[in-house]
Amino acid sequence: MLELHCHTTYSDGTLTPAELVKKAAQTGVKVLAITDHDTVSGWDEAIATAINYEIEIVPGIELSTVHNDRSLHILGFYPNPDLIRPALQERLAGRKRRAAQMVASLAALGYHIEMPELGAEMAPGRPHIAAALVRAGIVKSSQEAFDRWLGDDKPAYVHYEKFSIQEGVSLLRECGAVPVWAHPCLFRGGVISEVLKELVEAGLMGVEVYHPNQNSREQKMLLELCAEYGLLVTGGSDYHGPNLESREEDRSLNHLHLPIELLTPVKTAAATLYQDLRMKGFQDF
Repeated sequence: MLELHCHTTYSDGTLTPAELVKKAAQTGVKVLAITDHDTVSGWDEAIATAINYEIEIVPGIELSTVHNDRSLHILGFYPNPDLIRPALQERLAGRKRRAAQMVASLAALGYHIEMPELGAEMAPGRPHIAAALVRAGIVKSSQEAFDRWLGDDKPAYVHYEKFSIQEGVSLLRECGAVPVWAHPCLFRGGVISEVLKELVEAGLMGVEVYHPNQNSREQKMLLELCAEYGLLVTGGSDYHGPNLESREEDRSLNHLHLPIELLTPVKTAAATLYQDLRMKGFQDF
């Protein structure tokens, strides 16, 4: 079984990379992608742990871009770490600035919170702020925090810093990563077919067709678009771990039961990108 979209405590997941690998093994996952938001710091721990569980780790990332003033996420699979890590420093710094602005906005509204200490390579996000609101006793749940202040266009919401889809796709490809549009049916900034055309023109190579928030009708539509443009098809549960408030799963790991064969074309595409990098003097990892 295949999981190509999962998060750890290095971004907004609730399991460490090692814990995620162990959980994946328990649920029958054989291939697991680590796709934290704007950071690749969870790879090493996941790879080291996976040796003991005979799980193949797919190094990945979920890159945050902005299109039509809305957040649009692009997954990248198999980026060269020596190239992607320096390039992500500004993205990570932007996430920290955004989090600080949201904390300041909450303070201006009369709600003062303390953010938890995060490692230098961890990417802060709205779930961290929501959790801080819960700890402070201001709200009873993270969902309440999003509903009242942190959701899109709510009083304390702050947009991502400008980083276009063209810049995002270009960055991933220049680092050897296969760029894939994450959960397109969740995007609220335009018609999917029109936005996909722009992404393809920018160099997009695939679409996340299988996702918990995309029903069978939407999957069929996305598969048809992939066939039209010759795009790769991927999928994943977008797993963030157990909800620490209720101890329930945010999304069930491996419940999509995706076949490992979906990964083969992605690996082939990555090999092609890496051949281009080798011609430019870079080595595989």
